[in-house]
Amino acid sequence: MVPKGWKLSTIDKISNVSSGGTPSRKNDSYWNGHIPWVTTAEVQFKVIEDTAEKITEEGLASSSAKLFPIDTILMAMYGQGKTRGQVAKLGIEASTNQACAAIILKPGYDVDYYYQFLISQYENIREMANSGGQENLSGGIVKSIQVPVPPLPEQKKIAQILSTWDQAISTTEQLLANSQQQKKALMQQLLTGKKRLLDKSGVRFSGEWKIFKFGSLFSERVEIGRDDLPLLSITADDGVVYQEDTGRKNTSNEDKSKYRRICVNDIGYNTMRMWQGRSSLSNREGIVSPAYTIVTPNSKVEPLFAAYLFKFPELVHVFYRHSQGLVSDTWNLKFSHFKKISWIIPIVEEQQKIASVLSAADQEIETLQRKLDCLKQEKKALMQQLLTGKRRVNIEQKELHN
Repeated sequence: MVPKGWKLSTIDKISNVSSGGTPSRKNDSYWNGHIPWVTTAEVQFKVIEDTAEKITEEGLASSSAKLFPIDTILMAMYGQGKTRGQVAKLGIEASTNQACAAIILKPGYDVDYYYQFLISQYENIREMANSGGQENLSGGIVKSIQVPVPPLPEQKKIAQILSTWDQAISTTEQLLANSQQQKKALMQQLLTGKKRLLDKSGVRFSGEWKIFKFGSLFSERVEIGRDDLPLLSITADDGVVYQEDTGRKNTSNEDKSKYRRICVNDIGYNTMRMWQGRSSLSNREGIVSPAYTIVTPNSKVEPLFAAYLFKFPELVHVFYRHSQGLVSDTWNLKFSHFKKISWIIPIVEEQQKIASVLSAADQEIETLQRKLDCLKQEKKALMQQLLTGKRRVNIEQKELHN
């Protein structure tokens, strides 16, 4: 059902749909030209302003590739993972490969409205794919997609409203990326001593950093956990969390007799994934799988500082080099190898200051991530209302009404 004044139609009726092609890779004269050539990997809910590959005029003329105009909507008909069903809009003239459906709207249909509508229908469109060994969309399926047709002024107004949300999302994404980059730069400066902070008296730390073996800074916690302790999971990004809060199926053994206890300020790491930086500082007590190694910092090292240090790329590479024994194609970093690693660190007071600065950077990143998640969720809810006519826009007064 569509609201009064709207109609139902299909992509086929409101647009011209075609696909592209791939010039022969065997002919060098077809490639490295000036004509942008889009692959499905680049169709990712965005405006495409450039492409990784370019073809020549000869390549365009000698293949089924076509040059599509600005404002063409592209849809990935097949591809790996989440690619199928994603859409993008051309901000440049470009050609595409045969896996992209190119949708060129007829006069009277607003490109931004239908771009937003197809974004909102991503999951539904994926369900329309052909069944079989490889689920794909086809030109026929794309043409059959049902679309609402509001009056053109209403299409434009809806697209304008959603565009303001896109701008807010884009701005927040850029702020988040900047904060993440700044944190990386801070880690590089602070964890190597290139940048020294001020102590409690306002004087810059100046003492020499000293080399320690990890065996002199950490002990391994090997005690078996009690039955009444909660089951925890050590995640790469979210810290040490209750297993039931991970959203993943509990694959732990019923027999927890070998599960290890982890305490507050312990650092747990995945014995088979430490070379990927898979470690976290614990802020709670519980039990974890014996697949984890648990280390306890002593008085020479600040736990939060150690947690940041263990994710420092230069040290992560050292973890990789010290991992021993190939098991299921995965390297292991047991405590017997971990304790032999040497690293240079400052006094505890400077460690604490470094950890405080990096923690503040993390809090800023978390705040921006929450804001971004909220903006995306709010836009999604608004799309469901506006693009279907459940909530109408007042064209004259330029405001929403129910």
